[in-house]
Amino acid sequence: MRPDLRSFDDAYAALIARAVPLGATEEVATIEAAGRVLAHDQRSTLDVPPMDNTQMDGYAVRSADLAGGATRLRVAQRIAAEQVGAALAPGTAARIFTGAAIPPGADAVVMQEQAEVDGEHVLIAVRPSEGEWIRRRGEDIAAGSVILAAGTKLDAQCTGLAASVGVARLSVRRRVRVACFFTGDELVMPGEPLPAGAIYNSNRFILTALLRALGCVVTDLGIVPDSLRATREALREAARGNDLIVTSGGVSVGDEDHVKPAVQAEGEIDLWQIAMKPGKPLAYGRVRRAPGRDAAAHRPAGDRSEPGADAFAHFIGLPGNPVSSFVTFVLLARPFILRLQGAAALEAPAFPVRADFDWPRPDRRREFLRARVNARSGLDLYPNQGSAVLTSTVWADGLIDNPAGKAIARGDAVRFLPFRGLMS
Repeated sequence: MRPDLRSFDDAYAALIARAVPLGATEEVATIEAAGRVLAHDQRSTLDVPPMDNTQMDGYAVRSADLAGGATRLRVAQRIAAEQVGAALAPGTAARIFTGAAIPPGADAVVMQEQAEVDGEHVLIAVRPSEGEWIRRRGEDIAAGSVILAAGTKLDAQCTGLAASVGVARLSVRRRVRVACFFTGDELVMPGEPLPAGAIYNSNRFILTALLRALGCVVTDLGIVPDSLRATREALREAARGNDLIVTSGGVSVGDEDHVKPAVQAEGEIDLWQIAMKPGKPLAYGRVRRAPGRDAAAHRPAGDRSEPGADAFAHFIGLPGNPVSSFVTFVLLARPFILRLQGAAALEAPAFPVRADFDWPRPDRRREFLRARVNARSGLDLYPNQGSAVLTSTVWADGLIDNPAGKAIARGDAVRFLPFRGLMS
């Protein structure tokens, strides 16, 4: 590793240290809260289940009545899920259905498959233990307990859990507002003619989709010409009412790479060379916001919350190659955004998986190799790991996190980061 290259872990820690969670919160309907970050601990106001109830269709009984072996009991009542039964008299049984409240006096349930109906009576040959097939009040959730912790990124299961205890609205962090633009005179949009030397702008589609998948409010400023003046104007526009600016391309040191001097002129910037492949160039900085009502005038429609008290918008400049841009976003920009959202969990889950390939010539940098799980529960490697080979990101299921200089032999366990954990 050259001395000027920054380790991935060091760059990650430095970037996350600059992300202060946004303080503003709002209340939203629970049914609309998926994808948001919970602002405060959510406690249950009730027990779940709210009463002792049966797990099975069958017969509620007094276990003491069945102590002597096969017993014939009169079926004294029928209790459906929405009903409350009368106290169970000794020597009787209650026909009961899944979810129905256990009647007073009963202490066990016999499955209907273990009972034989005889007119108004039921013959039971088994001896149930006390509490058998009964769900006790509060055994899932006790009233007053925390069901969802602050910082939880809410998913369908979380909103369902909140709804199960009657929570109609949840307090969540406001959405992170992100502006993005893309530099390069060679970039054109799909549907336009493709002149010689030009390329279609895939990064615009990838990054705006990734930002929206994270729940961000996205302002897409499109393609910015390769000039210092145009780049500065784009930065000023992007800083108005936004928390973060994300760009792709122009963060190197070439004559036509204007992002670094533009951000320096509008704020401050660090240009990092990271010991990772694909990736390496990454810029972090801050861009001054216009004061007063100017920021409020450019706030996204429907968003009445105030921008952060900080007079700057964060800036992250990603490399221009599409795979490099994608990988650095999911590994570095994503956790930065999650931190701004106030999320407790920033790192995506990783799993040891068997490599079904050989990788005999590793790079000196830490590698993130595109791979996918095969039918044998091992990993296959995409044959071309180039930083411009966007096909590999569609073919793959995730990334192998391979330490610098580490060869991989078929059968080795490698650290695998599935894409599903890197996209939200």
